[in-house]
Amino acid sequence: MAKAAIMGYGTVGSGVYEIIKNNAEKLKKNANGEPIETKYILDIRDFPDHKEKHLFTKDFNDILNDSEVSVVAEVMGGLHPAYEFTKSLLESGKSVVTSNKELVATYGTELLALAREKNVNYFFEASVGGGIPIIRPMHQCLTANNIIRIAGILNGTTNYILNQMIKSGQTFDAALKDAQAKGFAERNPAADIEGHDACRKIAILTSLASGLTVDYNDIETKGITDITLDDVNYAAQMDAVIKLIGFAEFQEDGKIYSIVSPMVVKNDSPLSGVDGVMNAIMVTGDCVGNVMFYGAGAGKLPTASAVVADVVDAVKHIERSKKIMWVEPKENIMANSDSKKFAYFIRTTDNAENIRGIFGKCEFVDNIVSGESAFVTEPMSQSDAEEKSGKLKDVVSMIKVLD
Repeated sequence: MAKAAIMGYGTVGSGVYEIIKNNAEKLKKNANGEPIETKYILDIRDFPDHKEKHLFTKDFNDILNDSEVSVVAEVMGGLHPAYEFTKSLLESGKSVVTSNKELVATYGTELLALAREKNVNYFFEASVGGGIPIIRPMHQCLTANNIIRIAGILNGTTNYILNQMIKSGQTFDAALKDAQAKGFAERNPAADIEGHDACRKIAILTSLASGLTVDYNDIETKGITDITLDDVNYAAQMDAVIKLIGFAEFQEDGKIYSIVSPMVVKNDSPLSGVDGVMNAIMVTGDCVGNVMFYGAGAGKLPTASAVVADVVDAVKHIERSKKIMWVEPKENIMANSDSKKFAYFIRTTDNAENIRGIFGKCEFVDNIVSGESAFVTEPMSQSDAEEKSGKLKDVVSMIKVLD
């Protein structure tokens, strides 16, 4: 009998408990016949009406010092005390699985090395894409490939907001309030709408693909707060939509270009049709080409299913550490912002003649707002786009176009 503990009994933690309880026979079969049972649930709150209230503890040491507990699901969120608890558990010889993308993005290098040193496992399938299998497929199924590019819709909240603007004609503020009312957005939605959540996720995927630590603080990040309904309507004129994209490109010189930004996505891209709170991640390998992973990027049971899958994997590999890790690079591996060329969608109050004089060849979009010109540039570096747009009158918006 494998004994597990759950740290945190919020939305995901309660889902983990339910799956372990309700799908016991399925998990036993997939864990090579080893039954899995929850022995502790750590939470600072009381649950006097819970049918197994005896499982709850407020003392982390109950889990840490119990030799029967071999795997712990950390679904607390945040950095502290999740980091200290996880480190202590790994040092004591227990495997840890997590949905905590902030923790993995910040301390993953250290925790993965510690797990390997102690011959245990640190798994984090649920940290990116909720219930979408992405970490394991990238590590195992795509291992024959050199990853060339990752482009994904990594945040369901922002995708829902943009989808409401696209499909229902809501303003950004109205769509945000709608998302909050439905429970898709937090009361303080900054981590989502400013792009930080997506940034941590693309940092994890990029680190995994490269085998080198990519610090999310080094990834240029812009959210969707400046996107307007007019931007969305102009995109529709271009047979496109606007999505918040986490992007990484692995360049031939070994450098990595990575960014999180709203981008104009043409409707012939599979990413354009990803609606609501769904996530999708397009991975390009040098052998397999483009493959897309799609599904629920958040939610109680989708995320919990990924956590429990990691619990099963940890039980199956209780005697050895799987080689999932990345290491600190010996030199700076991040490419500068000009190493990748994008076309840009630009709105301005300037006239077509002056625009052509500055940008040369460009494609104009049918006018929606009186007194404006809207156009798409040829692919160019970011500094060129900024320099040239600085010569225009009143730039209203400038958005990258995903190629």
